[in-house]
Amino acid sequence: MSSKKARRILNLETTKLIDKEVTVMGWVNNRRDMGKIAFLDMRDTSGLLQVVLVPEELTAKAKHEMKDLRPEYCLAIRGVIQERGERQINPNLATGKVELLAKDIEILNAAKTLPFEVEDTSGINEELRLKYRYLDLRSPRMKKNLDLRDKVIGFMRDFLHKEGFIEVETPILTKGTPEGAREYLVPSRTHSGKFYVLPQAPQQFKQLLMVAGVEKYFQIARCFRDEDQRGDRQPEFAQLDLEMSFVDQDDVLELNERLMIELIKAVAPDKKISQKPFPRISYQDAMSKYGTDKPDLRKDKKNPDELAFAWIVDFPLFKDDGAGGIDTEHHPFCMPHPDDIKLLDKEPLKVRGWTYDLVLNGYELSSGSIRIHQRDLQNKIFEILGLSKKEIDMRFGHMLEAFEYGAPPHGGMAPGIDRLVMILANEPNIREVIPFPKTGDARDLMMGAPSEVEKNRLDEANISIKKTKGKS
Repeated sequence: MSSKKARRILNLETTKLIDKEVTVMGWVNNRRDMGKIAFLDMRDTSGLLQVVLVPEELTAKAKHEMKDLRPEYCLAIRGVIQERGERQINPNLATGKVELLAKDIEILNAAKTLPFEVEDTSGINEELRLKYRYLDLRSPRMKKNLDLRDKVIGFMRDFLHKEGFIEVETPILTKGTPEGAREYLVPSRTHSGKFYVLPQAPQQFKQLLMVAGVEKYFQIARCFRDEDQRGDRQPEFAQLDLEMSFVDQDDVLELNERLMIELIKAVAPDKKISQKPFPRISYQDAMSKYGTDKPDLRKDKKNPDELAFAWIVDFPLFKDDGAGGIDTEHHPFCMPHPDDIKLLDKEPLKVRGWTYDLVLNGYELSSGSIRIHQRDLQNKIFEILGLSKKEIDMRFGHMLEAFEYGAPPHGGMAPGIDRLVMILANEPNIREVIPFPKTGDARDLMMGAPSEVEKNRLDEANISIKKTKGKS
C-alpha cells in the first residue's frame, strides 16, 4: 500500500462510510489478541476507531507485520468499514457502531517501548513527563487541555473582532525599561555592549498604538519575566492584551466582564458563575475583610465548577519600597484616581490608582488600569518615583514625546490565558495547560535549556563569562 496515494479518512468520518474502502492513519492506542484475530484501537486527532485484523483478509506483507504491531506504532491501514453487531456496539465511542476490517497495513514508523503509558499520565513523575512532553501530550487529558486552550483563545479573538478590535503584534526584542519584574536580557551582536530585553508585557507598545489612533487593539501576547517561579507562573506566558481609547474604568470593566461571561457559556457550560454582575470590592475592603487582594469568594471552596469572579478596585498607586523610597503598586503608567491627584505632591502614598484586578477563585486573573496620557502628569509620576531627568529621558523619553502629539485618554487590561485555562480545566498548575512549559526552576528538560553556548558565539555577542567560587 502506498500511503502517499491513498486519501486519508479521519476516524470520525468512517461512521458515514459503511461498506466503503478507506485508508486511516494514526497511532495504535492499544492491541487485543483473540486467538488468530487481533483488534487495534487506532487513534487520530478525531478519536478512536476499532480495527479488526483477520489474517485471511490481509495481504501477505500485512499478515507478516501484524505480529509486530504495538502501542504507539504509527500506521496507515486500508480496509472496509463495516457495522458492528448489536452486542459489539461501544456506546462510549463516537465510532462505536462501526469498525474497520483491515486489508493492508503500512508501518509509517515503529515506536520504542515508551517511558510511560500515555493513557493517563497524571500520576507520572512531572520531570519525566516534561522530558518526554511530546508523549505526555498524546494523553487524552493533555489533548483535552490543548483543545480547551484553543477554544478559549479562538473565542477571545472572535469576541473582540465583533467588538471592533483589531489584532496587532508588537515586538519581542525591545528596550529595557524596568517596570517591576526582572527582564530577560538579549545581547546585541551588531551593537557591542548593548542589549535588548524580552518584554514583560506589551505595555508601552499598546499605549503607543493608542497614540497612533488604533483605538481598539488586542493580541495574544507572549510575555517574559525572569523571576522566581511558582505553580501559576512561568518564565514565559500568554495573556490576552487589550487596550481601548476614549474610555473610563467602567467601560473597560463592562467589556471584560461580558467577555468572561460569554466565554464561560461557550467553552465551559458546566461551570456556574456564582454572581453576575461581578462584585466590585475596594482594595482596602478586600484586605481588611479577606486579608488578601485576590479573595476566593466561592460558597464552597472545594467546588471547581463554581466560578466566583470579582473586581478589586482602587489599589494604592504607590507603595513603600522598604528602603526609604517609593515604588509603584502596578506600573508607572497607571492614572491616579481623579479624586486623589491633589495628594500627589504631599501625600503620594495615600493616592489611589485608577486601577483594577479581576480575580477568580483566589487567583489574580487580570490586571489593568486607565493610563496616563499627558506628558506633565507622567513626568511627575517618574519624579515621585525618584528618577532623575536623565533617567527619565533615557528610559521613557519616547513615551513622553509621544504624549505631546494628541494622545487620547485610554485604558485596558490583560487577562492571563494560562491561569484561566488552568481553572477551567480543573488543573493544579499552569504547566498542565501550557504545551511546552518549564520546570519550577525554569528549565526545559525536553530541549535541555538553558544550555552553554560555544565560545565563538559568546565572542560574536561580545560576552565573557565571569567565574566565581569555581562556578561559571
